[in-house]
Amino acid sequence: MRTTTYIQHSCTVHEHRFDVPLDHALPVGGGNPAIEVFAREIIRPGGEALPHLVFMQGGPGGRSPRPGDFRDDWIGRALRDYRVVLLDQRGTGQSTRLDAAAVDALVLLSRGGRDGAAAAPVGPTDRERARVLSLFRQDQIVRDAELVRRELAGDRPWTSLGQSFGGFINTCYLSLAPEGLAGVVCTGGLPGLAPIDTIYRLTYERTAARNRAYLARHPADERTIREVAAHLRDTEEFLPTGERLSAARFRMIGMGLGMTTRFDVLHYLLEGPWVRPAVSGGRRRLSSEFLREVGALVSMEPLYGVLQEFIYAGATPQLAGRATDWAAERLAADLPGFRADADPLDSAEPYWLTGEHMPRAFFREDPALAPLAGATDELAHMTGVPPVYLPDVLRDASVPVAAAVYVDDMFVPLELSLDTAATIRGARTWVTNEYQHDGLRASGGAVLDHLLALLED
Repeated sequence: MRTTTYIQHSCTVHEHRFDVPLDHALPVGGGNPAIEVFAREIIRPGGEALPHLVFMQGGPGGRSPRPGDFRDDWIGRALRDYRVVLLDQRGTGQSTRLDAAAVDALVLLSRGGRDGAAAAPVGPTDRERARVLSLFRQDQIVRDAELVRRELAGDRPWTSLGQSFGGFINTCYLSLAPEGLAGVVCTGGLPGLAPIDTIYRLTYERTAARNRAYLARHPADERTIREVAAHLRDTEEFLPTGERLSAARFRMIGMGLGMTTRFDVLHYLLEGPWVRPAVSGGRRRLSSEFLREVGALVSMEPLYGVLQEFIYAGATPQLAGRATDWAAERLAADLPGFRADADPLDSAEPYWLTGEHMPRAFFREDPALAPLAGATDELAHMTGVPPVYLPDVLRDASVPVAAAVYVDDMFVPLELSLDTAATIRGARTWVTNEYQHDGLRASGGAVLDHLLALLED
């Protein structure tokens, strides 16, 4: 462990760096290189003797928060009772952040050469890339966290707070290493222990419902959405990153429909997408401002796109051997409102914005994803992955669990979360429609305060 310490807004901050195996199932060396994991530990004045709380960020692919003042919002609430550890999960932030070049470097190192180059006369294959990427799921993150915990807290278990995908990691933690946990808090993140098709059918239903709720508030925006999509089908418009914007990718702005903090902001984006005809030579064109804002919304971290479906592959022993097989794309083909080939101007059929639904075409269109398109296809057909959730272990868990389950959650379906809560021995849920998926952040410290009280009760 390598540590740098400083004071920020009266809090002591330790920045820790750890060397961990790429694959925790194998010893480091040869074909199993070490990667670096980063964690930022924050301690309020007088809080040196407090227990640790580790934060698992949503995603996959999201780095831990970088707030201006740790004393604000939910982190400020957590600091009252804990030393807070903001873990950059492997592949994110400062923890060997993954992009196409980093994946290729790890492939070459995994071939066993001292520096990779001498052992790699042939470039990485998509199968090799997929094998490396498969080591960035929940189970390996849990093993990283256990190594970090032992370095920071010794034999003392810690509390883990997980937002969204972070709750998936927590459920894996309860399955694989419950001895490391003093308590678990999940916000919008109790995963369904179900096949990916079941999960995605429900997330499509919730996404359609959020579209209807949005258009009930801003009915004129339906025409704008349809006209922009039709325009993109027939006219070349380019994002600031250089690639053509497709109608399907434009629809990804619907991710904001599932967030308390972004629901209304979507209307501001759609209120004026066009350049005035006099300025654009009489032709209808999208403004550079609109294209810049859309580009910021639909461009994503490579790990988020690549692992979006793979985190559901063979998730339990009962689901072993099941590939994801591009679930979002398969299901959308038969769902009114989500079909990729639908005519945006055909008012006889709904035309919905989409959410966390990644078709293959995105991996050709997004420059950050394109080099990993073949590897992602390999992952979509991969079957031999270890389970990340063990229901038999969860039923015997003695770790207290408190979870916020959001009634209208667009990303993690309510009924599947409640089924999982019923599987975890002693889990307590707070079911609410007061917040959307980002309730932890949107509420300041209110959601966390409620759950910590539930955990202690």
